[in-house]
Amino acid sequence: MSAPLPLSGVRILALSSFGAGPWATMLLGDLGADVIKIEDPSRGGDTSRSVPPLPEDVPNDSLYFQSMNRNKRSLGLDIRRPEGREIFERLVRVSDVVYNNLRGDQPRKLRLDYQALGPLNPRVVCVSCSGFGRDTSRASDPGYDFVVQARTGWMSLTGEPEAPPARCGVSVVDFSGGVISIVGLLAALLRARETGRGGDVETSLFEGALSMLNYLAAWNLNLGFQPQRIANSAHQSLVPVQAFATRDGWIFIMCMSDKFYELLCQKLGHPELASDPRFETSAERYVHREELIPQLARLLRERTTEEWLDAFRGAVPCAPVYDVEQALADPLVEELGMLWEVDHPDLGRIREVGCPVRLSDTEPLPRRAAPQLGQHTDTVLRELLELPEDEIAELRDTGVI
Repeated sequence: MSAPLPLSGVRILALSSFGAGPWATMLLGDLGADVIKIEDPSRGGDTSRSVPPLPEDVPNDSLYFQSMNRNKRSLGLDIRRPEGREIFERLVRVSDVVYNNLRGDQPRKLRLDYQALGPLNPRVVCVSCSGFGRDTSRASDPGYDFVVQARTGWMSLTGEPEAPPARCGVSVVDFSGGVISIVGLLAALLRARETGRGGDVETSLFEGALSMLNYLAAWNLNLGFQPQRIANSAHQSLVPVQAFATRDGWIFIMCMSDKFYELLCQKLGHPELASDPRFETSAERYVHREELIPQLARLLRERTTEEWLDAFRGAVPCAPVYDVEQALADPLVEELGMLWEVDHPDLGRIREVGCPVRLSDTEPLPRRAAPQLGQHTDTVLRELLELPEDEIAELRDTGVI
């Protein structure tokens, strides 16, 4: 018999918008958590509901919003109003986590930290994933993915040497920052289950992005090495690790060890390149990359990408350089079951990328479309707080919900 989903029974109150928070809490919802997304009805809810391109004749919804808010419930609640705050605090008493990805100066102002919420529920975990931290000189600055990429040096490393600085093509800072925040969330939740005491969990997009400078930072801090953009998306020090043009496209080759380089030379039909003293080791190839790369580039232009993929398969780490449509059509995507379909009340069946975590011996992961604004307000208030219908109606009439 299949076991319940691992986060079944965990209730999360999420005050989050755009990327990092919604995507992170969506993963928790995929794994069984009851994620109640609190949206301010006076402000139209999550701002990402209006991010284009927008579907026609579907108000207050977008595919951007749908892609990051699957498997959640939406509670339309204005927590800035005294009546809304009272409802929120009652929900805190029956929840495990309060999660926000607001600007760093907001959690304390809105009383979303453990100092404010701990007295209501000592077990509650209060998570903040801001742009630049909660107690810093930049706490009040809006922090978004691309802004953080610029500030942490990522853009200086992305793109071609003579081109302007470039950002990563996807919102890596948002998504990695979100994952870091839920690592902290789950760690604190385990502690709360063992000790009965929750607490604050804090991270920021800036800290997450800075931590991913990792070995580049270590080189710079200890050796004074200045990382820079290298042609064809090449690695800073390992050769050959870069994109190469083929007869009909591009292939990315990643020889992370001498063994892979030797195999590459064999498959290219030029084993002498592996025994050449200038290229025998990673260290020598780094010194002589300007002599080696043109020779490899000339050879790789002789055949098509598909021909080289067939030749290298199982021996040389490599991949075709796909566009998004080609990537989604990769047979591996279907093998892994990574394209999900969910039913939307207005858009019909939506196709989207599914949860990247697979679990054995559990119930199937839920596949519910992202909610409409306030879709579950009445249900949540009746189910968790046992509010009578007349009180719910009065709250709606006064704009609290």
